[in-house]
Amino acid sequence: MPTKSARPELDTFDRQLLVALQHDNRTPLRVLAQRVHLSTAAVQRRIRRMEDLGVICANVAVVDPDQVGQVITLLVEVRADRTQTADLDALKVSFSGPEVQQCYYVTGEGDFMLVLNVRSMSEYETLANRLFHDNPGVKWFRTIVVMGRIKVGLEVSVSESSLDGR
Repeated sequence: MPTKSARPELDTFDRQLLVALQHDNRTPLRVLAQRVHLSTAAVQRRIRRMEDLGVICANVAVVDPDQVGQVITLLVEVRADRTQTADLDALKVSFSGPEVQQCYYVTGEGDFMLVLNVRSMSEYETLANRLFHDNPGVKWFRTIVVMGRIKVGLEVSVSESSLDGR
């Protein structure tokens, strides 16, 4: 498990590597080295360091939901029935299954915002019964059906100003 420090020091080379890796983490080390004007060994050491520090927390394939039959995207706002720590922790666990693409603990009227991808509304009905209707920790939920994906991504801005808190 990577260790996380408060905020690791990242220089221009690190930021350039992060931008390139977020765009395509399969880019060969020699190509990355050419782009940032470092040796292949230096690039490899920097990437390993950022992994060890928890700056890079995963290397994943981003899958198009449509291509695997998950053609309906839903945003679900959930209000907890009780907000004691143990109750919220139980909800966090129940919303951490593989059928939930993303789950955020949020402020506002609801307590959680979930992103789900399903094959059909029938599949969502079954899922909603299990996750929300039959869940004693859920007070209410509201579903929004996505009509079109405009921008979907996992990239995080790594500009110098974003790292300095400006």
